[in-house]
Amino acid sequence: MSTGSVPKPIASTSSFIDDRIGAGNFLKRNLRKVFPDHWSFLLGEIALYSFIVLLLTGTFLTFFFKPSMGHVIYDGSYEPLKGIMMSEAYASTLHISFDVRGGLLMRQMHHWAALLFVAGMMVHALRVFFTGAYRKPRELNWLIGVGLLTLALLEGLTGYSLPDDLLSGAGLRITEGVAISLPLVGTWITFFLFGGEYPGEDVVSRFYSLHILLIPGILLALITAHMILMWVQKHTQMPGKGRTNTNVVGAPFYPAFMAKAGAYFMFTFGAIALLGTFAQINPIWLFGPYSPADISAGSQPDFYMGFLEGSLRLMPAWEINVLGFTLPMSVLIPALVPMGIVMTGLALYPFIEQWVTGDRSEHHIAERPRNNPHRTSIGISAVTFYGVLWLLGANDEIAAFFHVSLNWTTYVGRVLVFLGPAVAYFITYRMCLGLQRSDAAVIGHGVESGVIKRLPSGEYIEVHVPPNEAIEAHMRGKTAIPVIADTSADGGGIPPKGMRGPLGKLRAKLSNAYGGEKIPLDGEHPHEEHAAVGSGEDDKSLTRH
Repeated sequence: MSTGSVPKPIASTSSFIDDRIGAGNFLKRNLRKVFPDHWSFLLGEIALYSFIVLLLTGTFLTFFFKPSMGHVIYDGSYEPLKGIMMSEAYASTLHISFDVRGGLLMRQMHHWAALLFVAGMMVHALRVFFTGAYRKPRELNWLIGVGLLTLALLEGLTGYSLPDDLLSGAGLRITEGVAISLPLVGTWITFFLFGGEYPGEDVVSRFYSLHILLIPGILLALITAHMILMWVQKHTQMPGKGRTNTNVVGAPFYPAFMAKAGAYFMFTFGAIALLGTFAQINPIWLFGPYSPADISAGSQPDFYMGFLEGSLRLMPAWEINVLGFTLPMSVLIPALVPMGIVMTGLALYPFIEQWVTGDRSEHHIAERPRNNPHRTSIGISAVTFYGVLWLLGANDEIAAFFHVSLNWTTYVGRVLVFLGPAVAYFITYRMCLGLQRSDAAVIGHGVESGVIKRLPSGEYIEVHVPPNEAIEAHMRGKTAIPVIADTSADGGGIPPKGMRGPLGKLRAKLSNAYGGEKIPLDGEHPHEEHAAVGSGEDDKSLTRH
């Protein structure tokens, strides 16, 4: 069997498989699949490997956890709680922490892996958004990613509530308040979850089924679909020398990428293990069993729920009474609107952008964030909106630490949640244009060489040289953002069918503002800038030409 230029490890492996199950050609083709080499593409792998750690540690914990709210008297190893009435769920969590060999390590690794799983997905989503990697043909994969992030938040919420300690019970109380405030279905949903009046007897067992069975099953299916689509559609790549929409420049899946991925998994696993060993998290024995009559000071949710906590704290008291029904807007708005804005905006953005620009072509080259300033500014505005809500979720801690008024932190937060995103948009947009001008200057004038040259006139200048070939190719990967042609713009044409009417005119204005080339790379540039020192007769201080 002739292998040609096929590497020996791939050829021997595919031959071994082909001789037994006839799948050699399939394996040879897929093992040679090329993956681009860029550090940002590993961000999604952090989430994937964290999910694997979650499955492994979670399986261990299921052997010892009892998802029951039945009352027992604690008689375990932790002396301060001996003789205290508590739920079986809380008692079994204490048992895992103090009496099961390696149990506390597994608990803490599970919790840290959950945080890293959500954080990894968030950062991966930002990378995909800012580089435009969600564009055709990857819109479906983008929607799957948004669904994965939403489910991960629900998975974290259900798992956070299982120990039935005072901290998780306080969070569950907030969840119950949000659920019961929903019009028409709120009471039904609350009674279904809790098995009656709060706190009921069934919420832990029902959350347990959701946490270990239903949501992980859906997550696993969606992650599989996400990976298959990525494999079929091929990976995006950053612009650079020799990289086009029709090829992928990088290393083959086997052995290069597999070795890299295996090492990265071990690194991620090791980082989680070190955190689980040395960084204490969720010490439930300090909080005690949950009681609706008690609450701990300074209690905070995990970071991914912090923005919802902040929105609840910032929202003023507001109720609407309609036809004998009360709508608690002070709960409904903060619980549903921020999440709706972020998740709905993420899901719809690829289609909104396509509608605005009219761009229906395939894209396999990622964009540098600076080259699409409006998209980057919108993304940073959303991050700022999230960040303000997340920060103000700890307004009591901020007020106590900095010795400022709690009310004033709330008032300032109410202003910043609107002003912050607007300011962030303006600053980011100007920064993107500035970075584009910097790229244009490098292309037009070259880069500083460190060599000082004296001209016949006595003037000293620094010599500029052409940029590195790879850097120049990276910069020249920039393409103009498409704009819908408006033939009536010059006053003599007839607008296309889709551009007529108020909506069409709005679309044309948005397209002209959003798209186009903001700072051309090869446009007219001013004379080369350099620091100059005049001759003896023309003795001047440093000037700019």
